[in-house]
Amino acid sequence: MSVSVVVVDDQAAVREALAVMLDLAEGITVVATATNGREAVAAVTEHVPDVVLMDLHMPVLDGVEATARITETVRETQVVVLTTFDDDESILAALQAGAVGYLTKEADRARIEQAVRSAGSGQTVLAPEVQRRLVALASRQARPASATPLSLTARETEILGLIGEGLRNPEIAERLVISEATVKTHINNLFAKAGFHSRADAVRYALSTAPPEPGTSYRQG
Repeated sequence: MSVSVVVVDDQAAVREALAVMLDLAEGITVVATATNGREAVAAVTEHVPDVVLMDLHMPVLDGVEATARITETVRETQVVVLTTFDDDESILAALQAGAVGYLTKEADRARIEQAVRSAGSGQTVLAPEVQRRLVALASRQARPASATPLSLTARETEILGLIGEGLRNPEIAERLVISEATVKTHINNLFAKAGFHSRADAVRYALSTAPPEPGTSYRQG
């Protein structure tokens, strides 16, 4: 499977290094680069890539707003955020805008390449440090099944929370000591109840009511 990519970063050295690195990876083709969110939206509209590797804090138009515009208008394209920031507010803003992945710039070459391939297949991609923050968020917002507006069963609510942590089906099965087939059945049921079309929809819903930790701020730059 070949994956087409647009690389977006306001730092020329980072942008060019990412573009060269990905172009050298087997099965990945960089079709355009952009220096800000406005250019990113234009590049996606023109090329309709499989994946956008999106910086978060940029001039003119930031990565969150660019992600929202792209996911609303170009359904074929998946957005993976690659940023230096891993605070709660940045993570939530990006996922709620429609990103299917969130990596920090500490990620190595192999992880970035794998994230692009996974996103091209419609999979959610979360860095380990991001997953740890999501676990903390999920714990703070934990509530009984009867309180959920979707009227999910206790097991469906539990699985939704684990999806919000970034766990895949085999990991959920291991955590709950049930079969992967049973996990798939519960996920199909909760997707039908909620009208989710992808795992990313479930992640965004699971996190949508989680407030950022006190004292966090949406940093620019």
